[in-house]
Amino acid sequence: MSHYSIKDVESLSGIKAHTLRIWEQRYNILKPKRTDTNIRYYDELDLRLILNISVLNKHGHKISKIAQMSDEDLRREVISLSDRTQDADDKIQALTLCMMDMDEEKFEYLLSQSIKQVGFENTMLKVIFPFLNRIGILWLAGSVNPAQEHFMTHLIRQKIIAAIDNLKPNYTEGKKYMLFLPEGEWHELSLLFANYLLRSRKQRTSYLGQTLPLADLQEAYRVCKPDFLFTVITSVPSFHHVQGYINELSSLFPDTTVLLSGSQVVGQGLETHANTEIFSKIEDMFEFIEENS
Repeated sequence: MSHYSIKDVESLSGIKAHTLRIWEQRYNILKPKRTDTNIRYYDELDLRLILNISVLNKHGHKISKIAQMSDEDLRREVISLSDRTQDADDKIQALTLCMMDMDEEKFEYLLSQSIKQVGFENTMLKVIFPFLNRIGILWLAGSVNPAQEHFMTHLIRQKIIAAIDNLKPNYTEGKKYMLFLPEGEWHELSLLFANYLLRSRKQRTSYLGQTLPLADLQEAYRVCKPDFLFTVITSVPSFHHVQGYINELSSLFPDTTVLLSGSQVVGQGLETHANTEIFSKIEDMFEFIEENS
C-alpha cells in the first residue's frame, strides 16, 4: 500500500496541512501512521477518506458531522454531490475515488452525467484532462497500479470513440490530417481527442493510432497525401532521442507540416524546423484549425 506525506495529501486534496492536524486532534477523524524514524505518513485508505472529506467540507458539511459518518455514507454523499453540481473539481475528486476502487458503474455514470451537463468537449477539457494530470501525481507517488490505469483509460477511450462515431463523416471538405503515435508509444487518449476535435470542426482525418513504425507512416503518407501530420509524444521516443525523431520526421516529409504535442516535446526547448510546429496547449490546436481551414 502506498505512503503519502502530509504535503502529498495537501496537494491532492486541497486541505492545508495545518487544518489536517487540527482535525486529527479535535475530531480524531484521521489516524496517520509513523515510520520507524517517527515521520508521519498516510496510506491509501487515509487518502480516500481525505478526498471524500474535502468535497463534503467544501460544500458546507461541518467537519463535526462528517466525523460521525461511515465510510460508505461519505462515499455515497460525494457521488451524489458530483451528480448535482457542475463543479469540475468535485467531479475530478469523485472520478479519482472511483478509479481507486475500480468502480466501473459509478465511473461510467459520472462521465455520462458530466457529458449531459456540459457537453463532451468541455468534459474532456475541464474534467478528464485535469483528472489525468492528477493520476500522473498518484502514479509518481506509486498509488496507481497498471490495472487501475488500464481500467480508467479503457472507459475514457470508449467515450471518445463514441463521440467520434456520433459525428457526421466529412470526406470531401477541409484539410486532411494524418494522426499517429511513434513506434512503441501506447498513450492514445490525447491523439483520439485530437481526432475528435478535427472531425468536429469539419476537417478530414486518417487515424493510424498507436505504435506506428516510420516505414509504415511513409507508405500511408504516400497513399493518402495528407496536408498535415499530427503526433503526440508522451514516453517514446525517450527525451534523449526526441530531437532526432523530430529531425527525421521533418526530413522524411518536407512537403507537409508536422504537428507535435505531448510531455516529451512541450517545454523541452527542442529545435523545430520550417515544417514542424509544437502545440503547447489544446488552445493552440483550436487556433491552428481555424487558421488553416
